[in-house]
Amino acid sequence: MSLIEKVSAHADEFISWRRQIHAHPELGFKEFETTRFIMEKLKSWGIDARPNGDKTGVIGTLKGGKPGTKTVALRCDIDALPMQEKTGLEFASQTDGVCHACGHDLHTATLLGTAYMLSQHYRDQLAGTVRFIFQPAEETLGGSVSMIENGALDGVDCILGAHTWPDVEGGCIGIRKGPAMGSNDSFHITVHGKGGHAAHPHRAIDPVVIGAHIVTQLQTIVSRRVAPVDSAVVTVGHLTAGKAFNVIPDECLLEGSVRSLDPTVRKNLAEWIKSIAVHTAEGMGATAEVEYEFGVPPTVSVDEYVDAVSDVVCELLGPDKLKNLPTPSMGSEDFAYYLEKVPGAFFRLGTGDERPESHIGLHNPKHLFSEKAIPTGVITFVGAAYKLTGSDLTALK
Repeated sequence: MSLIEKVSAHADEFISWRRQIHAHPELGFKEFETTRFIMEKLKSWGIDARPNGDKTGVIGTLKGGKPGTKTVALRCDIDALPMQEKTGLEFASQTDGVCHACGHDLHTATLLGTAYMLSQHYRDQLAGTVRFIFQPAEETLGGSVSMIENGALDGVDCILGAHTWPDVEGGCIGIRKGPAMGSNDSFHITVHGKGGHAAHPHRAIDPVVIGAHIVTQLQTIVSRRVAPVDSAVVTVGHLTAGKAFNVIPDECLLEGSVRSLDPTVRKNLAEWIKSIAVHTAEGMGATAEVEYEFGVPPTVSVDEYVDAVSDVVCELLGPDKLKNLPTPSMGSEDFAYYLEKVPGAFFRLGTGDERPESHIGLHNPKHLFSEKAIPTGVITFVGAAYKLTGSDLTALK
């Protein structure tokens, strides 16, 4: 039997794992039952599995039956979101206020299916080593750091990761070379003015008006400082000042999110935001303090590994199952931290189908996912692991 035939025979079981995890979602660094479930499965298949230090998450290692020097890491995230599910599914979340609206339950089932197939059907023909990374806390953009600190990448030559994507049909794989997702940085600006009575603004220095000017000026960064062929987002998502309608407050607070795809643009954005805030405030008689935090970097795939995924999809699933993504997403992924350490690629698991709810955005409590993504993802991961370890791909046909 071919890999496709074997995966098809086990697809219902893989999907049942997804539904069990979906019904019992857990938030970042609290995925205790999910971690236990993963650990039990890996150990039952003879895979060396250990915890992510003192945190949730699992690191599994499978050595192939043939000699090989390459170690390929495959990563999934296992955490859910703090929102109430509204899908009406039979296996909907049983945990109040928590649900898998981003598809991490599909990711976990896919990597478990991959581990099962490699350990139970293809271990003898595997040359090299496969590392399975079941990562906690992706939604808070910190779980990958804990995995790296606890040795998930030790000895790893390259890494692959995947994420559900409603814009790609279920059963297909989406790929893109270069930047796949944006960085995620933030700023906190405090404008210090001079408070006073609302009826006598000339006796005060109004931080609200100054804050409004700063918001407007920040919008010129993308339109007038970032090259039209580059991409960036500067969003002020929080502005607060004062507590009374007839009082000019002393301070105004602004907080925002900054996204970019290029490291140089990312660095410039920080400098431009600081400069605009400080000098706009000074020009209007106030002062401004700017706290800028560099968060997750851009997720940038290496062409060589995107090509490897593409070749496997075309060879095992067929060229019609490979979809080229025209643009990156300005959303963020802490998979980027792995790519700072080792080369690799990030691809998409298509989850769209005939249901309109499968095409609404991720992180929506009504979102539905095509479960065709699970066997398709297993086949892609298994094939890519074989190809990148230098194993004989014909064993899968």
